[in-house]
This record gives sequence, C-alpha cells and structure tokens, in this order.
Amino acid sequence: MTVEGTAQRKNARGSSKRTTAKKATPAKKASSAKTGTAGRPEQAEQDQLVQLLTPEGKRVEHPDYSIDLSPEELRGLYRDMVLTRQFDAEATTLQRQGELGLWASLLGQEAAQIGSGRALRDDDYVFPTYREHGVAWCRGVDPTNLLGMFRGVNHGGWDPNSNNFHLYTIVIGSQTLHATGYAMGVQKDGADSAVIAYFGDGASSQGDVAESFTFSAVYNAPVVFFCQNNQWAISEPTEKQTRVPLYQRARGFGFPGVRVDGNDVLACLAVTKAALERARTGQGPMLIEAFTYRMGAHTTSDDPTRYRADEERAAWEAKDPIQRLRVYLQSEGLVDEAFLASIEEESVALGKRVREAVRAMPDPDHMAIFENVYADGHALVDEERAQFAAYQASFADADASAEGN
Repeated sequence: MTVEGTAQRKNARGSSKRTTAKKATPAKKASSAKTGTAGRPEQAEQDQLVQLLTPEGKRVEHPDYSIDLSPEELRGLYRDMVLTRQFDAEATTLQRQGELGLWASLLGQEAAQIGSGRALRDDDYVFPTYREHGVAWCRGVDPTNLLGMFRGVNHGGWDPNSNNFHLYTIVIGSQTLHATGYAMGVQKDGADSAVIAYFGDGASSQGDVAESFTFSAVYNAPVVFFCQNNQWAISEPTEKQTRVPLYQRARGFGFPGVRVDGNDVLACLAVTKAALERARTGQGPMLIEAFTYRMGAHTTSDDPTRYRADEERAAWEAKDPIQRLRVYLQSEGLVDEAFLASIEEESVALGKRVREAVRAMPDPDHMAIFENVYADGHALVDEERAQFAAYQASFADADASAEGN
C-alpha cells in the first residue's frame, strides 16, 4: 500500500469501535419530497433515508444503524475526502489541458465512496465502474495509476489482486455480473470475505444488473450492490428510468435494499459495514442506494448545463459532503486550524505529484496492440501489423522529404 496515508491507515480499515445494524431493512418514513425549480423532485422519494450527519453538520442517531468512531478515524475520513477531491480536480484540469483523453469526475460523491471504501476489510473484493477514485484511494491504489488508461498508455495500471480492487470497467453494468460470479466463488471456497459492486443509477436499467440480482439472490451470494444514485444517467434524470426508488428494486429479487444519504460519510460507512457483515455471515446480497448528486459533468465530454438547472446544483452544493463533516469536526473541537492547514498543504503536494507523474508517462509501443491477440499468432493480424507499420513509416518518410526540400 504505497498511496499517501493508506499505509498509515491500513490497520484502521474497517476498524470502527462499534457498528451495529439492528435490521437489514431501513427505518421509518422521513418527510415528503419538495419540488425544485426544474420541475423534478428536489430529493425524490426521501422515505427511509439513513442519515447520521445532517447537511448542517449536526450528528443524529438512527434506530437501525449506528457507528462510533474515534477522533482519529473521523479526521481520517475528512482527509480522505479532501485529498480525493483534490486528485479529481487535478485530473479534470489535466484533461482540459490535453494531457488526458477523458475523465469521469466524482465531484460531490466523495462521502459515498470514502464511507463505503473504509467499511471494507482487506480481504474483501471490489468491482468498480470508472468513477470510483475514492474507493481506489481507500484500497491503496496509487492515484497516478488510475490515469494511465485515460491518457491512453495502458489498460489499467495496477494488479487487481494486490489491492483486491478490480480494474475500471467502462461497459455499463457488466461489473455486477463479475462481482456476483466472484462472490459465488468465494462462497464455494468457504471464505468469510465479501464482495462489493459499484454502479450508477443509469446502470440499474441494464439487463446485466438484473441478471446479477437474480443470480446473487438465488445462490445467496455474499455480495453488496452499491448504487451511487447521482440523479443523472448522463443526461437522463432518475424519474425517466424508474417509477419506484432504486433501493426498492431489491425486494422484487428477494433481498433487502436500503437508501442512505450519499453525502453523509458516516451513514455510508455504517450502512456498508452492516451490509458487508450480513454478506459474510451467509445472509446473502443487499442493495445500497447512496442518494447523492453529480456536481460536475458526466465526463469531460459532457455539458450538464444543457439538461439541468443551475438552481439544482446550487441546492446540492449546500449539502456538500466535505463541508458538513468539517463543520461537525469543528463544532466538536476535533480539528484546529493547524490540522486543516496541513491537509491543504498535503493536497497541494498531491496535485503536484499527479501532474508530474502524468506528464512523465511514456508513450506505449505503437505495435503493442497486435501482441497477445492470439496465443499462436494469426495471418490476418500479421497482415494488419504490416499495414500499420507501413503507415507509421510513411510519416518518417514525409518528414525526411520535407527536410530535404
């Protein structure tokens, strides 16, 4: 574990003093949803939302999920979210500067990812999408390794088995099937570890996700499905995808679902720990819907101003996951200005390291794409290799001709 701070906190991963889950089902109804200026629910179907830290930074209790963290662990969660946001902002800037081909920002989803990521044990296995930068941080994957694929110099810069963190999956929803199959294997091996699969609200409409729900339920697989409902599947709002809250879909497949405040890092940690423990003890799968918001674009190729109102984003900015934890820590006297300044200094250093690392990444061998296609070679691949080599050589010939003139 070489990433900053992960080595320091390796023994603290999943080491909360006390986490209890009285039930696998969530609690009673909360207040009804309000209608926003865009004509869509401000917080659609807020019934049964698990929350331990309000948007104002006030600590509250929940009848089914509770957690007791030390001051050091609380400060660690804040540090995780701040540094993850810094890395994400740096990657977005690098893409705008032409250093990356694409980037999928997690801005606004730090609590969902850090909370769930820190709930994992070392022997648990993670199947991410392409946006789980915060979970990767928690698993000890160096941030610079995440950028190689987006720069086009590799297919994923880390060994999945070193951190029990699978490579990023671009195909929407397919990783839930991979996770289910892996969990069934874990079950047959007799291990007590659990598997977690991340996906978004848009992916919940994919057939792969429905199939993974079916198999995991029938075989009682030790897998947790963690859906980050960030309200927008690229440009489609959630109500264009489903007529019921996403977490309720689990009921139709025969296992429980719960909705958690995805901007509340404490609630995400508590609920995910309970779900993982449930899976480990043979009680089968569970669906967690982290109700959050994508503050930025779907990817850097997207323009969210074309399909959503500025007022909507402004409303969610008031629920910022980092700010609410900071307010709580300050109100409890758990941080001082020196600590906050040190985190800011560390953020600047991380950004500088990421910039330098990306710009120093070597370009891949142009001919490597033809390797390992077939174990014993293939005549068509050989022909294509020769054609591409001639194409590449034509540029050198053109340069030589220009110099001669």
